[in-house]
Amino acid sequence: MEPRGNKLIARYKKTYRIPAEATITEQMILAHWNLEKQLTQELLESDPADRWATFDRCYTRLYAELDWLNQFSGEADFATPHEKFSGWLELIGEPPKTIYEVGSGQGGLISFLAGCGYDCRGTEITRERGKKLISESPAKLSWGISDGVHLDEFEPAETYDVVVSDQVVEHIHPGDLDTHLRSVRTILKRDGHYIFDTPSRYTGPHDVSRVFNCAAPEGMHLKEYTCRELVESVRRAGFVSARYGFVPRRFRMLLTVLGVRKFARSDEAGMLFLRIVLWAERFLEILPTPALRRSCGKALGKLGVFSETISLVAGK
Repeated sequence: MEPRGNKLIARYKKTYRIPAEATITEQMILAHWNLEKQLTQELLESDPADRWATFDRCYTRLYAELDWLNQFSGEADFATPHEKFSGWLELIGEPPKTIYEVGSGQGGLISFLAGCGYDCRGTEITRERGKKLISESPAKLSWGISDGVHLDEFEPAETYDVVVSDQVVEHIHPGDLDTHLRSVRTILKRDGHYIFDTPSRYTGPHDVSRVFNCAAPEGMHLKEYTCRELVESVRRAGFVSARYGFVPRRFRMLLTVLGVRKFARSDEAGMLFLRIVLWAERFLEILPTPALRRSCGKALGKLGVFSETISLVAGK
């Protein structure tokens, strides 16, 4: 049964990290739900030839009509930028490096990286996000518009040391994933890396569908992936290596307790954790219902051998 009233509002605020004191009504949530389902259908049915125009129109409409998403979303997260984003520094390495972000959203990650001394370029598919939401951009940050898929049509080949995306891949049309990955590889320099994270299918849905207790995403998470699917996709796109990026702290502690010094380095730990996750997914995929997969996935996460967020570092 779908939640209603105060229960619905509480679930919505928790999902979007909206402060308790913010004015959100049931009517606003239902308007969001109905609009997002409508826009999702348009996105999934879009023709490749005019997909960018469709995505631009749909996302512009979403944030224009649901202005509280830009105003309140994430405001209940009181972590500092360093607390939220410092983990990316270990994966990226020391500056100087050139970094391109796909789908910068509210601009938190790319602004933080620019402030740490990297030469950065943030991009968005709609002008309702990205630069519009940043009061003052750091000196090392430039902005651009991109369809998020054909990046090599917007940027020269072999330009960037690192490409990043944070909770973006699930919004890309499933038919465009391979093209997206190939174009990322094209704009990366030799030995460059694509670092990205995206929610796991096994603990989803993670979009507005979660508010309504749906078994699968029905909103603008057009597809939530398994780790195995994404590893196969990056290899198909021509990347020569893949490892897990954000290895859970609990897993690192487990390695320390076991005295496995061989995996102390982040890249070694990432390769080992990737194998663990792929094995965990084999177990989860045989479970009979999404609800059981979700609860078991979360339980494995608490044990330190799984994660609700898939994080990969793909090497060119």
